[in-house]
Amino acid sequence: MTQENKIMPKIALGAWAWGNDGTFGGTLSANDLRPIFDIAMKAGLNLWDTAFVYGMGTSEKTLGTFLRTVPRDSYYISAKFTPQCANHGAENAVVEMFNTSAELLGTDYMDFYWIHNPVGAPKWVKELIPLAKSGKIGKIGLSNHNLAEIKEAADILEKEGLKISAIQNHFSILNRSSEDSGILDYCKGNGITFFAYMVLEQGALSGKYDTKHPLPADSDRGRTYNPLLPQIEKIVAVMKGIADSHGVSVAQIPVAWAIAKGALPIIGVTKVAQVEDAAKAAAVELTVGEIKALENIADEMKLNVVRGWEKEMK
Repeated sequence: MTQENKIMPKIALGAWAWGNDGTFGGTLSANDLRPIFDIAMKAGLNLWDTAFVYGMGTSEKTLGTFLRTVPRDSYYISAKFTPQCANHGAENAVVEMFNTSAELLGTDYMDFYWIHNPVGAPKWVKELIPLAKSGKIGKIGLSNHNLAEIKEAADILEKEGLKISAIQNHFSILNRSSEDSGILDYCKGNGITFFAYMVLEQGALSGKYDTKHPLPADSDRGRTYNPLLPQIEKIVAVMKGIADSHGVSVAQIPVAWAIAKGALPIIGVTKVAQVEDAAKAAAVELTVGEIKALENIADEMKLNVVRGWEKEMK
């Protein structure tokens, strides 16, 4: 069941935090999340990004509960094969994880299916091929791969009459390594959609947090970003000025920046207000001068926000 004639939204909504895996702090129930799903769907934000590794099935199970209540052609689903979770004893570990995710999500078809990271590459790309040829994957994606790894995978797929359709990397005002390394240009030149995750740096760039109001101390994101808040406050101040001039919230500026760079941002949502911000951000058009001002101050700070599971794109 393909959806080629439908227009995707400019923004994807991420369900990583729905996995309650300790990354974000706190816990979320299906009752907490259902209003978020409903409002997003009404707003036309119907591209959902998840993975089995997000809570080892918890995110997919919760999202799947909601997806089962709406027609399959009313949404897009983006799920991932994570090498670190692979069953190495399986005949085809990619197919096995795909089937597990499909059952949890209540679908037999993934609009996007990703190799989550390059650990063990390119073995997993080869194991993905039967799924793609069976018609169960609409678009093949690679996440957290550098340019050389992307090209290696592209060569393998091309020999099978297949292609990479999407790349997903950490990309934000504070981490532009996918641009500096040529990945964005490669995507533009090859008709590949570039998905940007952590555009808001897990909330650190949302304008909600500062040294007086830090991120949850018991979370991975708190431990990562709280020590950086004195510097992050400086870029948030610049974003605040830009946001005020557009009559929008600070959280909409990093999202609008990513869209202006040609990316499709993935915004993690755990509150209704975040969905509303995401919907509005798609309409914000930053000027060249505003984009430059944001990037200039980020360059001055030279903050390293590459996380433990990632690598610097070179």
